[in-house]
Amino acid sequence: MSQAMDDKTQLGFWIYLMTDIVLFATLFATYIILHHNTFGGPGGSELFSLPFVLLETMILLTSSFTAGLGLLAGYQGRKQAVLTWFAVTFALGAAFLGLEIYEFAHLVHAGHSWTASAFLSAFFTLVGTHGLHITAGLIWMATIMWQVFKNGLIPPVKRRLTMLSLFWHFLDIVWIFIFTIVYLIGGEIHG
Repeated sequence: MSQAMDDKTQLGFWIYLMTDIVLFATLFATYIILHHNTFGGPGGSELFSLPFVLLETMILLTSSFTAGLGLLAGYQGRKQAVLTWFAVTFALGAAFLGLEIYEFAHLVHAGHSWTASAFLSAFFTLVGTHGLHITAGLIWMATIMWQVFKNGLIPPVKRRLTMLSLFWHFLDIVWIFIFTIVYLIGGEIHG
């Protein structure tokens, strides 16, 4: 790939990340505006389990650390270490996603679906959009792992690893905001 094409790819990726920032900023603003609109139903302090969400948070933050170790191994040319660290990252990301799906299913089963109130609509939209991004990241991660396995750590694969790692770290940062605004502050506001 020529340097000009590589520069365009990197610029395109950064533009994509900026649009995701705008998307999540809009979803956070919507949640903040609607978080009191419970339609007489329970708020965050009654619905959210802080220990459960803390477990989710620790799993996702650990996955960010292992993704960083995988990227570092990639730049050191250690193919097997890349595959190992990203396999661990994938497993942690899948565990996080499974817990998020469990939380959603539990809420819906208890009668607290996205249709129950504006608060729950905003909650499911914000957290669900993050979950969709995690799903896309896992698909991307599996694809990159296959490319590392098949092609080795050639320059285009290293660039893709870097972009994947940036995307994954971005999702962790978004989750920290979700954890703080929705679960910590939001739970207290409703209490």
